[in-house]
Amino acid sequence: MRSLLFVPGDSERKIGKALSSGADALIFDLEDSVAADNKEAARDTVRIALQALSGTDRATGPLLYVRVNALDTGMTEADLAAVMPGRPDGIMQPKTGSAADVVELSAMLDRLEDTSNLPSGSTRVIAIATETASSLFHVGTYGNAGPRLHGMAWGAEDLSADLGASSNKDEAGHYTGPYQLARTLCLAGAVAARCEPIDTVYVNFRDESSLKRESLAAARDGFTSKLAIHPAQVPVINQVFTPSGEAVERARRIVAAFAEAGNAGVIGLDGEMLDRPHLTRAEKLLARAGKYRS
Repeated sequence: MRSLLFVPGDSERKIGKALSSGADALIFDLEDSVAADNKEAARDTVRIALQALSGTDRATGPLLYVRVNALDTGMTEADLAAVMPGRPDGIMQPKTGSAADVVELSAMLDRLEDTSNLPSGSTRVIAIATETASSLFHVGTYGNAGPRLHGMAWGAEDLSADLGASSNKDEAGHYTGPYQLARTLCLAGAVAARCEPIDTVYVNFRDESSLKRESLAAARDGFTSKLAIHPAQVPVINQVFTPSGEAVERARRIVAAFAEAGNAGVIGLDGEMLDRPHLTRAEKLLARAGKYRS
């Protein structure tokens, strides 16, 4: 995945529009974008949308995730019971405090997959791992979250509310220290857990140049995808997180040079000395490129 687009779960119109956005994954939202008195209707809307997208549509279209309400709201099980008959590809779990929360969600999914005649373990989980102050102290636990965990994202908006901050960015529009820390912890935690590190949303959907700058910085540092809040953001995100032709050619040459050298720990290429970490990065880039480039 390169782009994951949030869609309000109570809006049939926005769900329909999102399907043609080009996003690699849609996240039908039952949490922040849905008012408390509209949760039940949103569950029905999402289930119907999931059930309508079957067969060829599911095989060729975006992955379909559902963001449920957090465990401490008491609504998670009702959310899951409503949407699992629609066979979502995955669940996005907000405000996770540690791997233990993913394990708890996984147990719920175990039961519901069984009753919905779904293959055991087939529903993936993406955890939003930095939305509370306490969660920052447990980002390194997600290696124990179990095989369902597919990705970890970080969040700045809920975290700033929990910290009592007046803003999460400075006058130049850059994240301040607490949020840079959350970003770094999420990246390291996801890689340590061997799942996908997912960059947070850029909230000003009209500012394409800043979105691109933030996306480039995320891709440079090791994030493999980014959350989106508007369809207009998807083309920019997809472009940035698709390896360029130049990067692919460079990676191919690195892999070929190591293969030609046999069991060498270090090689020379274009005047540079490259060691095994360079080979690992090149192999990962080629794996991503194979998904998105012909």
